[in-house]
Amino acid sequence: MDHEQIEQQTLDWDTRAQGVQTAATAAFARLLEMAEHGYSGQAKTVANFIAATFEGQSFKIDLFDLRTVDVSIGDDMLLCLDALRWGKADLYKLVPHGYRRIIAMCEKRGLA
Repeated sequence: MDHEQIEQQTLDWDTRAQGVQTAATAAFARLLEMAEHGYSGQAKTVANFIAATFEGQSFKIDLFDLRTVDVSIGDDMLLCLDALRWGKADLYKLVPHGYRRIIAMCEKRGLA
């Protein structure tokens, strides 16, 4: 690959990462809202997912849990995972008061 091709690939990846982050912002907001206020088994799974995206060393998630949630929830989780892969920002920074909200959600769910 020559210098021009590398530069173009870098620009393409940056554009892709930015698009993923935009989509993940809305997805993460929906998931966090469910984790904070939902009472179904899916809400518990989502809470575990949110905690794992926040601090993966302390909170583990079984990726097979993606099979246990509604398709729209799973799609939001996958968007968030893709945003994590591109690493433009920590997901909790994409939503208002994300850090505080996730800590409170973890305490409420008994995860902390």
